[in-house]
Amino acid sequence: MAFSLTTDDRQLTATPLGLIAGEGEFPFLVVRGARKAGRRVIVVGLKGSADAALRNESDVFYDAGVARLGRWIRVFRREGVREAVMAGRVVKAKAAGLSFWGQIWAYLPDWSSIHVWLFRAKDRRNDTLLSAVADAMAEKGITLIDSTAYCADALAEAGTLTRAGLSATQQADADLGWHIAKEMGRLDVGQSVAIKDKDVIAVEAIEGTDRMIARAGELCRSGGWVLVKTAKPKQDMRFDVPTIGVNTVENVHKCGGRAIVIEAGKTLLLNREATLTAANRLGIAIVARLGS
Repeated sequence: MAFSLTTDDRQLTATPLGLIAGEGEFPFLVVRGARKAGRRVIVVGLKGSADAALRNESDVFYDAGVARLGRWIRVFRREGVREAVMAGRVVKAKAAGLSFWGQIWAYLPDWSSIHVWLFRAKDRRNDTLLSAVADAMAEKGITLIDSTAYCADALAEAGTLTRAGLSATQQADADLGWHIAKEMGRLDVGQSVAIKDKDVIAVEAIEGTDRMIARAGELCRSGGWVLVKTAKPKQDMRFDVPTIGVNTVENVHKCGGRAIVIEAGKTLLLNREATLTAANRLGIAIVARLGS
C-alpha cells in the first residue's frame, strides 16, 4: 500500500523541528536525522547538560535553564515550531542533594516550571514530570513527538550484536534481570539492573546507569555480572528512551561486567560501529531481545 502525507502532515514537516537537548550523543542524532529529512532544527540547549558543539550543527541554538519551561515555549513559538523532540540526559541526582530553596536558587525556575512542579505533576518521577511538561507545551501549540522519529535507524535490532554471545549462566541472569527491570520500569524507578548468579547486585534509580554500573563493580569485586537495560512496559517514546554507547561498554568492562542485554526496537545504540567495536575488543557481549 502506498503511503502519502496528508495536508496537515506536509504543513508540519515544512515547519522547523524544536529540540530540547540534554547530555550525550542522542541530540546529535536527532539534529542530523531531522536536517537530512529537510527540516530546520531549533535547539534549546539545557545549560550544564547540552554539548556546546550542537551550536555548529543546529540551524538556530538557544541556551536555556533546565527549569525554564516558559523560555522553551517562547523560543519555539517565536521560531514557528509546532513539533518538538526531547533528547539527551539531564542528571536529576544533582537536584536531589539540594533543599527546596536550594533548588530554587540553583535552577531559578520560571512560573511555567513552578506551575508544573507544584500543581500539575502528582509526584516527581520522570514520566509524571515529563508528561506534565508535554501537556503544558501542547496547550501552547507545541507537540512533543517520539524522540526517535528522526533516528529510528539507531534503535537496536533483535539478536546477538557482538562476536560474543551469552553463556547459559548469563542467559539465566538476563532472564531474571529482564523481569526485574520491567517491574522497575512499570513503577518508573529506573531502567537497569545488574545480576550475577541469579542475585541482584544493583538497581538503577535517580543516580543513572553509569553510577549504578560503578556501584555494581564495587559490590561485586569478582566481576562476571550482567547488565540488563529495558524500556518501561508502556514506554512513552517521547522521553527517557533507553540508550547505550561506547561509555556504557567501557564502564561495564572497567567494573567487571561481562554482558549487556537491551531491548530491541526501544533502545538507542549510540555510535553503533564504535560501540560494537569496543564491545568486541573488550569481550563484552551485547544482546538485544524483543520486549515481552
